[in-house]
Amino acid sequence: MMSSMLKRVFSPKNIINTVQGVISIKHPVILKDCTKCYSSLFVPPTRVLQFQPVSVQQVRHESFFKKHTAEHIWKSVTSVSNAGKKRGRGKGAGKRRAKNLNRGQVIGVGVENMIWPGLNAPIIKGQDLIKRTKLPPDTERQARLIKLRDSMGTFKTLRLSPTERGWSGNKMPGRSIGPPDSINEYSFDGFDTKVLEFKTVFCMKANAGRYRRISVVVVTGNKNGLAGFALGKAADARAALRRAKNRAGQKLMYIERYDNHTVYHDFFTQFCNTRIFVEKRPEGYGLKCHRAIRTICESIGIKDLYAKVEGSNNLQNLVKAFFLGLLKQKTHQQLADETNYHVVEFRKENDYLPVVVASPKGLVKEDPKGAPDFQQYVMDNKVRLRKKKFPPFYTKKTHWYIKEKKMETIRNMDKAKLNLLVEYGEIRSFLTDKYPECRPTPKKSFSKETDEAENQ
Repeated sequence: MMSSMLKRVFSPKNIINTVQGVISIKHPVILKDCTKCYSSLFVPPTRVLQFQPVSVQQVRHESFFKKHTAEHIWKSVTSVSNAGKKRGRGKGAGKRRAKNLNRGQVIGVGVENMIWPGLNAPIIKGQDLIKRTKLPPDTERQARLIKLRDSMGTFKTLRLSPTERGWSGNKMPGRSIGPPDSINEYSFDGFDTKVLEFKTVFCMKANAGRYRRISVVVVTGNKNGLAGFALGKAADARAALRRAKNRAGQKLMYIERYDNHTVYHDFFTQFCNTRIFVEKRPEGYGLKCHRAIRTICESIGIKDLYAKVEGSNNLQNLVKAFFLGLLKQKTHQQLADETNYHVVEFRKENDYLPVVVASPKGLVKEDPKGAPDFQQYVMDNKVRLRKKKFPPFYTKKTHWYIKEKKMETIRNMDKAKLNLLVEYGEIRSFLTDKYPECRPTPKKSFSKETDEAENQ
């Protein structure tokens, strides 16, 4: 209603009609000029009530990046808060480097001594805008940097002799940390402790956050059948090593050995998902097994052994399984008493002739059919997984067939010579008696004859 009234009152036609009525009575000459002037001033009614959109944007002339220096900004980005440290962040922040060449250098400050707003100086200081300016050259800058680097010193890596190194260079697993500490009047003379596992573990706490600790597994022994292992944890590495070493000294076990160099028999042992097949080996064979088992054998005094690990390679389970197997092994006398059969051994040194190593104390069974299979009896009816051996690739080639065909007539010559030497004491044929001059001359006698011929 109001808008329609305004349109009628302020419409250009009404205003012009009113002005024409007033002027035509008194000044008819001026009427034409006024009509032109007023008609150009008024806007059509459709454009009177149209409003143009206006956008208002807030502009800030100061910010966090303009107020602070570059060093402060970089520190806020690269540093770790206390809460972040509790959660395990920033692990590499405190590591020692060989030499920190960035120390003493500031971003934006170089050989040319200049003030760069926003880099090494704030952009606005108070109400003044800082401009880029060149300062006098700093002649002592390079000497100051060299002096600062020399004061840091050189970071030398820990160098160990080859006998003191562990399994992998300078790392703790495999290294020796000495005998356990003496308890009252008892000392551990002749003992040596080896580290088997050294790792960092974290435990989440409600108040402290991620709680960091060092976990260490060690084995100690006197290389004469007495050994023990233990697990130690502490916040400090030295404390964890000392705790594990002393615990291992308090948990010693005596391990039976055969001829002080190997186990009594093959055995199978298992702990959790770790399975170990241990086999007895002759003297001089060495230790062919997992590196942790090899370290344990060296601490016990076992010199010849073969061990195959199947399943999980968890080191703590592996150590427990191996010690369980060593404690469960039985001597030859125990095996004879359990089965009531003689325990017989076949050795290469005895030309594989049977040698009785133990006899039962009570009644002796004489039925050979009822005797259990020794390998299955000691291995608890377990069989080690063996990979199938495929023939070499060249056996399918033509040249291999030709070579085998050529060797067919002489392939058993070595065995035939050996049989002749065993039976007749010489290499001979059915024509040897008829033609004795065809006997092959022994190498020693032939050399003597040639020497005598040369001397003559």
